[in-house]
Amino acid sequence: MKPIIRVQNLSKQYLIGAKAEPYGTFRESITRAARKPIEMMRRSNGSGQKNTFWALDDVSFDVMPGEVVGIIGRNGAGKSTLLKILSRITEPTKGRAELYGRVGSLLEVGTGFHPELTGRENIYLNGAILGMRREEISKKFDEIVDFAEIDEFLDTPVKRYSSGMYVRLAFAVAANLDPEILIVDEVLAVGDAEFQKKCLGKMSEVAKGGRTVIFVSHNINAISTLTRGCLYLSEGKLEFAGPTADAVHRYAERRKAVDEIYRAKEHSDRPSITRVQVFTSDPNNIHRHGKQFRIEIDVNMPFESTGVGVSFQIMNELSQPVVASWAYPSVKPLFRERGHHTVECVIPELRLYAGEYTLTVGLADERGPVIFEHLSEICGFDVNMFGIPSGHPNGWLPNVCVYIEDAKWETVHRDY
Repeated sequence: MKPIIRVQNLSKQYLIGAKAEPYGTFRESITRAARKPIEMMRRSNGSGQKNTFWALDDVSFDVMPGEVVGIIGRNGAGKSTLLKILSRITEPTKGRAELYGRVGSLLEVGTGFHPELTGRENIYLNGAILGMRREEISKKFDEIVDFAEIDEFLDTPVKRYSSGMYVRLAFAVAANLDPEILIVDEVLAVGDAEFQKKCLGKMSEVAKGGRTVIFVSHNINAISTLTRGCLYLSEGKLEFAGPTADAVHRYAERRKAVDEIYRAKEHSDRPSITRVQVFTSDPNNIHRHGKQFRIEIDVNMPFESTGVGVSFQIMNELSQPVVASWAYPSVKPLFRERGHHTVECVIPELRLYAGEYTLTVGLADERGPVIFEHLSEICGFDVNMFGIPSGHPNGWLPNVCVYIEDAKWETVHRDY
């Protein structure tokens, strides 16, 4: 049987600090193409590789029809770059990717949507982009609207949709317009739990129908449930391709070495997170249960804004969120002016149970569906229970819980 996806020696190089090229006329595109080699030589200042990095480096794999393949790895591993190449959003620097079939993709909130068009119009627009005839789209129309649950907003311009509405409609369009290949990125992380469950069920249904699914997620439970095969990427290289259980094991082993400080590798001309650091009670990323825990987040605002806010989740070893906090301007304005800002969050007594934890940090506009940054599984730290009496004859047992409340027990005397 012939692979439905064949990737051979795929590599993608970026210029550090380079801005995305604007859309323009054909003549302007030709002019930029002719100028690019000169600009690259000028930026490199004779050092060749000084101002570039490889987001993907010589990646090769095959996917057979009907397979559901997961892709895992830390931030900056190359997952999203790989999906953008497979979705024909960007071109590789070297190598090739061959896809044999119609591709439906959900990479970022609102990708492929025109903000001025209504939900109804965008459904037909996306179907046309996929190469479907109007009659084919009409047959699927009611199914898409029912799944997205946006009936009353169907004729409202999507620029007025919330992020949840955007995601529901985008996923409904991508999954229900019968693509032979469905590509889904971590964008599902912005939906609520019920919606994520619904989407995972739909992807399972798509897979059982014989279509191919490529799924990127930091939710290891979802990857383990939905996929049998998995690709593990690290720093642009394919570290492992094979059974999901083996890939997850290798990934878990590597996660133990997560740095306590996150620093952005590249400059962005959008609001961005440049640094995240956790301050534990003890050295070497060790935090003692019940002690003060502090997080610092550096944010770069290239323009003034009254809607941008920041949030974080503490994730356990199964990539499940166990603690969350957020600061959006309507409740707590932290930064509005243009420039660099450092914000901190202090938890006076972090009562996590013993185990390994990481952070997921987000930067978004609370007024609409714009997510500027979503950093997963950064700033790893361990929680221990040293010096704390357990009150249990066997001491502190593993995997009992993830959080301990400060509860009081006493005997209540009643007359029965």
